Amino acid sequence: MLKLRLSRGGTKKRPVYKVVVADSRFARDGRFIEKVGFFNPLLPKDKKERIGLESERIKYWLGQGAQPTTRVARILGENELMPMPANGNNPNKAIPKKDRKKEGDAAPKAEAAPKEAAPKKEEAPKKEEASKAEEAPKAEVPKAEAAPKKEEAK
Repeated sequence: MLKLRLSRGGTKKRPVYKVVVADSRFARDGRFIEKVGFFNPLLPKDKKERIGLESERIKYWLGQGAQPTTRVARILGENELMPMPANGNNPNKAIPKKDRKKEGDAAPKAEAAPKEAAPKKEEAPKKEEASKAEEAPKAEVPKAEAAPKKEEAK
């Protein structure tokens, strides 16, 4: 499978990436088919030299079925070469890691209390269903009795 992905270059602590078309089985920084751009994350986001892309070649490879990785998809979306991918849902991202554990411990305790209350609420509808079953005509009663047997078999 063809992938549009980043290949790391540069020195330690100073990364520079090439946007390459490569087979997904090849190593990240290994063999690739074609270099179609570059990405320098150390430059400010407003600088033009931060990202360089060969749009014609990228469109060609996308047409050939190459799948961009999530980071490359965002870069291409920002440069309007393809639709911007949907943002992931990570509500804890803005919370410092120290605080995440504290809130994480409190959250399971808070979730446990509603779960205990929930079965009490479920018992009341069962009583209502039983009274509805008694009121139902005789033709529908066997169907209602057959459904619990299926659940027991599973």
